[in-house]
Amino acid sequence: MPLDTSTYALSLLRLDGRRWNELRRISAQISTQAASDGSSYLEMGNTKVICTISGPSEGRRGGGAGGDDGKATVEVEVGLAGFSGERKRKGRGDRRISEIQATIASAFSSSLFTHLYPHSTIHISLSILSLDGALLAACINAATLALIDAGVPMSDYVVACTSGSTAAMYSTDQGPNTEATDAPDPLLDLNSGEELELPWLTVATIGAGERVSVLLLEKRVRAEWVEGMLAVGVDGCKQVREILDGVVRRHGQRVLEVGLG
Repeated sequence: MPLDTSTYALSLLRLDGRRWNELRRISAQISTQAASDGSSYLEMGNTKVICTISGPSEGRRGGGAGGDDGKATVEVEVGLAGFSGERKRKGRGDRRISEIQATIASAFSSSLFTHLYPHSTIHISLSILSLDGALLAACINAATLALIDAGVPMSDYVVACTSGSTAAMYSTDQGPNTEATDAPDPLLDLNSGEELELPWLTVATIGAGERVSVLLLEKRVRAEWVEGMLAVGVDGCKQVREILDGVVRRHGQRVLEVGLG
């Protein structure tokens, strides 16, 4: 059933009841898998991800001895459960999954202090239990928490969020010479239904500032609308960082209480 984008302008609410700049409910836990070096469980709306970390460990035998330039290599593996809600079962060789793995590996290779672990490998394993939009963003956020739990040093939180635009309704109702004053409204944290109908992007930032580490535009959109989408996405990343920081601080507080008790 196609998404009825006309409701945005009428009620100022989206189909799930949120305003344009509201995140879905985010909840997370750390140290959920005792057998791994670090782990996390994260929910962004109905998207649910489990992340486990192995390493830093020495490179594998047979020539795969970690990084070749005196730095650790970051490896990422993403798997979708058969009950995740994805209609088409995606395997390891799927193009979309491969793109997500490469993007996550690149993002954390630049933010982790990999030079402290030469000839080593940091393996990030992500399992998607439920999928309802913002797949890449949820994976990045879950990996950040798991890496913190594993004690792998990094410059700051790497947090991600999606943002979109109501450009779909404008492209059908108005011509290509639409004035800038009639530009569509940006939307924050899209669900799967909105991602199917609207142009959107995924943005990840490092820390509480506006340093962008990942920017992936998922659909074609007019260039003058990208700036608004990016600004909303960066603001969303700041909100996500506050939530993840609260999760880490509460976990640390519990660990201290157990240790002192």
